[in-house]
Amino acid sequence: MKIPKPVRRLITVDDENGRSRKIADGPSPDVRTDPARPGYSSTRIWVTDRTPARIGSITETVNLPHTLEPPPGGSVSRVVTFPPEREAPKVSAADVQAFFAAMGSPAASTGGAGAKHPYMQKTRTLDFCLILDGEITLVLDTQEVNLKAGDTVVQRGTNHAWSNRSGVPCTIAFSSHDAAG
Repeated sequence: MKIPKPVRRLITVDDENGRSRKIADGPSPDVRTDPARPGYSSTRIWVTDRTPARIGSITETVNLPHTLEPPPGGSVSRVVTFPPEREAPKVSAADVQAFFAAMGSPAASTGGAGAKHPYMQKTRTLDFCLILDGEITLVLDTQEVNLKAGDTVVQRGTNHAWSNRSGVPCTIAFSSHDAAG
């Protein structure tokens, strides 16, 4: 299984003279994997804890607790690589629960007996998703949608799963925002 390459994260800020400069450039330090899916990685890029977000501070926000959902009133940006499912071993219910717990969002899991996919999930978020490379199937309660590089999804708090049925990894950029029902 091919290991996903590290996600480069460049952070900029205006200095005390109002001139823009970079303050960080390198692999994002917050990467999560799923032992049940070799090749899966979720790289958290940035987290905000409020809207509007503070841009004048140099304070690093990735130190906020790791969850799939952003903090109340905030947002989270991540890049996720999904390995081909046909190369993964059979996933158990315990594997899925362990994954959601490790991602800090055990209540997000909606999989289980009768679910269309073991990793079905639902969060109270508005997610902007951009397929960067590869192909993936968005599994919804009533249908499945095939997506490829360049396609976008506006995920509005619905029950869903991402299923990579191709033979190559798929990478997606997510921008998730706290939302209300």
